[in-house]
Amino acid sequence: MAELLLIDDDIEVLELNKKYLTGEGFLVTTASSPQKGIELAKKRMPDCIVLDIMMPKMNGFEVCSEIRKFSSAPIIFLTGKGSEDDKIDGLMRGADDYIVKPYSLRELKVRIDVLLRRTLHQPAQSADNILAFRDLTIDRLAHKAFFRGEDLLLANREYEVLLYLATHPNEEVTFAELGTALFGTYQENDRRVVMVNVSRLRKKMSCDPTLENMIETVWSKGYRFIKK
Repeated sequence: MAELLLIDDDIEVLELNKKYLTGEGFLVTTASSPQKGIELAKKRMPDCIVLDIMMPKMNGFEVCSEIRKFSSAPIIFLTGKGSEDDKIDGLMRGADDYIVKPYSLRELKVRIDVLLRRTLHQPAQSADNILAFRDLTIDRLAHKAFFRGEDLLLANREYEVLLYLATHPNEEVTFAELGTALFGTYQENDRRVVMVNVSRLRKKMSCDPTLENMIETVWSKGYRFIKK
């Protein structure tokens, strides 16, 4: 049974979402304050986090940044702010999905299911589950990437970007190709979202110049994963 953590200062919304998602078979933990949400995220290590943005004292963007210091669980933002800049800001902070209010509970459940299928699905064990490039190791079974044995704590989208590029080493991967791999479809205005996800990944890989330089920008076209 997958465990969810819901963080929202609106008690009525929190209880409504909890009741519905519990009925759909999830184990649901709730927090009505940002501080409590961070504490529970550390203690429970949930499989997915649903996080409101507009909260007092600490907004959802800040909470997401704190959680990303110790957890790579997928995070879905719930918000009344639906501008492109708001969505980009959310992605930059480490979110995996973004739902604008008002939303249906059925849609929320489907979004959670999609993210959990990606993170909890475990393929049969085989040597093909491990990709190794110098000091970088990508473990498909664990859905994680490691540098010199240390977990890079990649969010779901960051991991998917790295995996796709790494499975096409030394090839030019266009924005459209990468966007289609990530989202299933691609339109030209999706380019910025693709770039944001690559930027987030690069930030996680900036701990070492060798690692950081493995993703090369192909000017105006896309990216290339450098395998030496």
